[in-house]
Amino acid sequence: MSDPDKSQLTEAEIRTRYITPALTTAGWPTDSFREEFYYFSAGRIQVVGKKGVRKKPKKVDYLLEWKPNLPIAVVEAKDNNHEPGDGMGQALEYAEQLDVPSVFTSNGDSFVWHDRTGLRSPVEEEIQLDQFPSRAVLWDLYKQWKGISDEEVPVISTDFYDDGSGRRPRYYQRIAVNRTMEAIAAGQRRLLLIMATGTGKTYTAAQVIWRFMQAFKTINPTKGQARVLFLADRNILIDQTMMNDFSMFKGRMAKLSSSHRTITKVMSADESGEYTKAVDKSFEVYMSLYQAVTGTEEVDNVYKQFSPDFFDLVIVDECHRGSAGENSAWRRILEYFGSAVQLGMTATPRETKEVSNIEYFGEPLYTYSLKQGIDDGFLAPYKVIRVATNVDTFGWRPAEGQQDDKGQLIPDKQYTEADIGNELILPELDKAVAQRITDYLRDTDRFAKTIVFCDDVPHANRMRRALVNLNEDEVRNDSRYVMRITGDDQAGKQEVDNFIDPESPYPVIATTSKLLATGVDAQTCKLIVMNSRVESLTDFKQMIGRGTRVREDYGKWFFVILDFKNVTRHFADPTFDGEPVKVYEMPLDGDMGDAVNNLDDVDERGDEDEEDGSDEWIERPGGRKPRRKRYVVSGIPVSIIDEQVQMVGADGKLLAAKLKDFVHAKLLEQYPTREAFTEAWTAAAKPSDFLDQLANSGIPVEDLADQIAPEMDPYDVALNVGYGKTALTRQQRAEHVKASGYLARYQGQMRMVVDGLIAKYVEGGARPLDDVRILLVEPFSSIGRPLETIGLFGSRASYFTAVRELQQTLYQEEL
Repeated sequence: MSDPDKSQLTEAEIRTRYITPALTTAGWPTDSFREEFYYFSAGRIQVVGKKGVRKKPKKVDYLLEWKPNLPIAVVEAKDNNHEPGDGMGQALEYAEQLDVPSVFTSNGDSFVWHDRTGLRSPVEEEIQLDQFPSRAVLWDLYKQWKGISDEEVPVISTDFYDDGSGRRPRYYQRIAVNRTMEAIAAGQRRLLLIMATGTGKTYTAAQVIWRFMQAFKTINPTKGQARVLFLADRNILIDQTMMNDFSMFKGRMAKLSSSHRTITKVMSADESGEYTKAVDKSFEVYMSLYQAVTGTEEVDNVYKQFSPDFFDLVIVDECHRGSAGENSAWRRILEYFGSAVQLGMTATPRETKEVSNIEYFGEPLYTYSLKQGIDDGFLAPYKVIRVATNVDTFGWRPAEGQQDDKGQLIPDKQYTEADIGNELILPELDKAVAQRITDYLRDTDRFAKTIVFCDDVPHANRMRRALVNLNEDEVRNDSRYVMRITGDDQAGKQEVDNFIDPESPYPVIATTSKLLATGVDAQTCKLIVMNSRVESLTDFKQMIGRGTRVREDYGKWFFVILDFKNVTRHFADPTFDGEPVKVYEMPLDGDMGDAVNNLDDVDERGDEDEEDGSDEWIERPGGRKPRRKRYVVSGIPVSIIDEQVQMVGADGKLLAAKLKDFVHAKLLEQYPTREAFTEAWTAAAKPSDFLDQLANSGIPVEDLADQIAPEMDPYDVALNVGYGKTALTRQQRAEHVKASGYLARYQGQMRMVVDGLIAKYVEGGARPLDDVRILLVEPFSSIGRPLETIGLFGSRASYFTAVRELQQTLYQEEL
């Protein structure tokens, strides 16, 4: 029987008076559960015009833990006007996402217990408040659910590293580390984690190492201190990792390099001696490039200075690259240290007919995808602008007898998009692409960090020159405004650190081939330009991954993909954001060597050995090979014939139709008549609420307004696109309000405030008016501090009442 006054209590009061006491009575210490404030997502970022707005983050009312970062149950609370089992659907969704087996809901009268382990019957039952299970009971269920034996508990219950700042791993990082430790405890030797770019793979790796070292005496009580090898394929990956996520191992960590190789020095005509810079084997964690410790000659194989059983854990970063190949030099390292636990980590597992990560590392222990990262708000959403040029769309054919710029006869054929840039170079195409990039930056932010992916090094050089010529003003201020950053360009490679440094304004635009496609943590990159043909889904994922970081402190909420080659068609691939399907097949001749080893041509420093375009020949393993012949033809007219803006819809997929047509259809589907739309608009508490509602329903009206009529209010754009009503600009609406005599109701400084609000509406629409922080800027800051400005209206409520009345007047239908 419910207490007579219980129905009057808030949810918070139900938790405090009934649920928390039930937990403590069942033996749960207060430090074993986290109440209300455990937000496990950041809140999806909704792209609104040129800005980003966060939706509410996900949270659980109670997260019950066996120990910190080892949760075993969730509890969802409701007020007493709900049934005890209300909210179970949401609680189960959260439990699945958080990887916990026991789920409870309560309204303060009783609990409903849902068991996801399948070990109890019934699966779901109602229990009294004083029957809540103890920690021991739920821990035992957890162990059975995970298949954890008592002997494995010391391994899986080791502590995460705590730097004293209060930082806890994000929920998916915690799951990745916990599942790795569970697999190690169970005796698995080859492990795979798939985590989208920008979700903290190296931080996760550091926590795995930390916990592995703690558990090692249990894993191997006779050996002593654990030894770990961390392998990557880019110098910058090693250096960034040592300074940042692996800083916990300072003093216990060393970097292996090619200087440790055995070298031969000629002493005299008949005498020579070998000198080796021996590896110091006293460290616990070794960081290395594959290329630095392997080579075609035996003396180059630095890793063999270690005994095969020296390392106990080998972690392979970005394992989608050469480590997947059965006959690759990198793979030989893994086979040499075959007794060690080996963990592969990647955002884009390579699964092709020739190469398979899963074949070597096994099925992934955990996958955290790009889609999930965007949904949680940890990764930036994206806009896609597809641009079509006449020559890429329709191709080009030379006139009879036409010669190229060098006087060579151009073979007569229809040159398609696949030929242009390969056999045929059209300088005007590079200029047209550079012009569109420049126009976009001028319209948005000229200092937005930009990566332009090109076909090869010569293409990257041509694009750099075209962009330099179109941005002469900024280049004169600093020549690094546009830079080519490729494997053969030392000056460019030296600027990589500055390009990825949020504090460094230069370089702004980087043209590249492959060097920036993987591992480079360009946190503030806002524009990804796809100006190369990308057939590999793996490569495509890596390229767009450069833009997925969120940096709110630098105004980075989302990024834009400017696609000139229709490579964003990969978004439609059903396997784009799912777990990989193993399709490993041996070629008919059974030889995988060439297929694998040519996937990634890298020099000893871990940079691409890209073509430099300097002559007609290029050195490759096996001898000199002729460079393909190209025809350069200047003066061919190039124009942009179509452009399509696409958004990520509410379902996480790109909107397939043109934005205007899509919004028109969706508006009519949800609001069949103009009256229905205006009634819904008027009924909303404030315009920003309704705009959010439209966006959450998959109707990006604000983005459409930004695209086709930035001077108009999204309200007018919706009425025009959806129902054919003539649209007014914000300036026209503001003038109507002033002409109506509306301002006469205010005097003195209050009138100055309202007049300022009208000016801000003309500048940015109704949404900024809903945010009190607008009072921090001019003209309001000249009147006083925000509290003083609000005080002119009597109270905060009165101020917002005045804002609402102004907005209602702005949107009066008779306008």
